[in-house]
Amino acid sequence: MTEVIMPKMGDGMEEGTLVDWLKKDGEKVRTGEVIGNIQTDKATLELESPGSGILTGFLIKGGDTVPVGVPIAVLLKDGEKIPEGWGSGLTPAPQAEAPSIPTASHPSGPDVAQPATAPANGLRIKASPLAKKIAAEAGIDLSTITGTGPGGRIIERDVRGITPVQHVAKPTIAAKGDTEVPLSRLRQIIAQRTQHSKQTVPHFYVTVEVDIEKIYALRELFEQEESGKVSVNDFVVMACTRALQEMPEVNATFAENKILQYGDVHIGIAAAVDEGLLVPVVKNADQKSLREISGEVRELVKKARDGKLLPDEMSGSTFSISNMGMLNVDSFCAIINEPNAAIVAIGTAKRVPVAVDEDSDELEIRWRMNITGSFDHRVVDGAIGARFVNVVKNYLENPTKLLS
Repeated sequence: MTEVIMPKMGDGMEEGTLVDWLKKDGEKVRTGEVIGNIQTDKATLELESPGSGILTGFLIKGGDTVPVGVPIAVLLKDGEKIPEGWGSGLTPAPQAEAPSIPTASHPSGPDVAQPATAPANGLRIKASPLAKKIAAEAGIDLSTITGTGPGGRIIERDVRGITPVQHVAKPTIAAKGDTEVPLSRLRQIIAQRTQHSKQTVPHFYVTVEVDIEKIYALRELFEQEESGKVSVNDFVVMACTRALQEMPEVNATFAENKILQYGDVHIGIAAAVDEGLLVPVVKNADQKSLREISGEVRELVKKARDGKLLPDEMSGSTFSISNMGMLNVDSFCAIINEPNAAIVAIGTAKRVPVAVDEDSDELEIRWRMNITGSFDHRVVDGAIGARFVNVVKNYLENPTKLLS
């Protein structure tokens, strides 16, 4: 007998959600055959059979969440049977960390803070023990907090600094003619993380206009020499990498009572997919050439759109880039991708009339685009943010510096 367990598909993965079984109970499968789909907090991945045999003994169904390492089914050889008691006591979700629903026997009153542990609809709230302890001490209603831990679990950072909510807005009720669209797992994660970032990270924004005429000239030269295509976004990744090397105070994160400056540069690239947005990461971008970055970005974005990204390929970023240049956007302000301290948003490159020089009325048509940096003010002050985007601007306006 071979157990099928919830696999650990990345260093940060603590639990997984079964999307669906692709094989029926009692069906024969081979080693390595895809038998189901698993949703982590970052992507949907294929669950491969750990052996050959008859797949049976399903312990969870679509939508159930279990910790990694927990058995979820079994493979039997001819003549084998499921042992008596196998799978008994296993729960389809890590309920051990879920807070208990208060009963009349629990102390209450003005001197004892009792956080709500279950919303009105009766669903249990997932929260770490430390988060529950902090919430209880502060009198915080856990049902008003969006968790950013694995599977939407409420963790310590979600609770710290939150002011207890006294009044919760009534849920919107659909009216005739309205359409209710169920949230996909990815959309839930996007909602949780963007809400948390905007609510807890003090954003400020700096926009500069960049002349990229030389980048277009270089790209045309590469094509003429048949030396391969390099996108404007590749130059942006490289420029941000160099700027982060020069200004490590931006390649950082806010930690409890301190700022951590990273020694390596890992660039997250926002990639649009059918269900929302994923952020694959170019690891050690500071050790790669422009062409190496170009090839890796293309590969990662393709894997994102094909649903083939691994969790480790979407974790560990120290800085992020969001490019909406293909969508005819002048400029926009991106939400910081925690725990990063900054993100750069790229607008659409356009040919516009500009003065030949400051003292001349003569105009010429040149390629220009706007870039906007979003910064965590706990880590980066205004002058530093302004200097950073101008360092990026300088590299983009002098792209040959990025080829060495």
